Amino acid sequence: MDASRDIDRPYALAEQIGPLVRRVLARNPSPFTYTGTQTYLVGDGADVAVIDPGPDDAEHLDALIEAIGDASIVAICCTHTHRDHSPAATPLAERTGAPIIGCAPLTLEDDGPRADAAFDPTYRPERVLTDGETLTGEGWTLTAIATPGHTSNHVCFALEETGAVFTGDHVMGWSTSVVSPPDGDMTAYLASLQKLHERTQDTVYYPAHGPEVTKPRQLVRGMIGHRRQREKQIQRQIEAGRTRITDMVPHMYKGVDERLWPAAGRSVLAHLIDLEKRGITARREDEWTLVASR
Repeated sequence: MDASRDIDRPYALAEQIGPLVRRVLARNPSPFTYTGTQTYLVGDGADVAVIDPGPDDAEHLDALIEAIGDASIVAICCTHTHRDHSPAATPLAERTGAPIIGCAPLTLEDDGPRADAAFDPTYRPERVLTDGETLTGEGWTLTAIATPGHTSNHVCFALEETGAVFTGDHVMGWSTSVVSPPDGDMTAYLASLQKLHERTQDTVYYPAHGPEVTKPRQLVRGMIGHRRQREKQIQRQIEAGRTRITDMVPHMYKGVDERLWPAAGRSVLAHLIDLEKRGITARREDEWTLVASR
């Protein structure tokens, strides 16, 4: 998807995108962040919540401070701790005195080259929200929805008054999420997708990257189906004699920007580990075989 054609809104500007919700786009576009990280401000009264403050970038921080104005910040919330999501939490807290409340801290080095953003070692929340816990302000309520998979500490936030859900990197309309072991877990990711699909009250998703999703359950259903098709595709690759991930990816991701192949390989690994747990694949060093064909 071409980000320059899809979204032409300016950076560092607060836009009203729905009831109780404004969005500020950070200037950090990339193949993994689309046009950049979208920080959301929840609330239009005396207090607000900030969701995914984004990178520690002076222009972006100044734009957030200007947009918040005289309102007080009830909480600075992060969906997870990749460096395109949480590094601005600490400087924003220092400038405003607001508490950092949200996902658990996590710093981890993958067992392979990172394809998307690395983890943020500076994230230090005052309080970690568990599944179902709420934050409240004037006219708004946010409920934490634990959605591990993309990362083990990933959390979405539901705005109860409007049916909106802030989905971070768990669900995005422009791209599937990277699931990169050892922390990224395909089994958990699929369970988290199913968890969202069962929430019939949700009407719109606001992801951290890309446009809002206006048919959320339809998209999630399609994402689950896509992952199941990937499983079958991987099994066919093994049956064809391609037993290493580096051999599978060029065949599975023809036409995809080769810069994204390392990320694709991590997701293939996550699928293979999930299949291994279910007794469908087995590995010996970097080669994979089928135990049972399904």
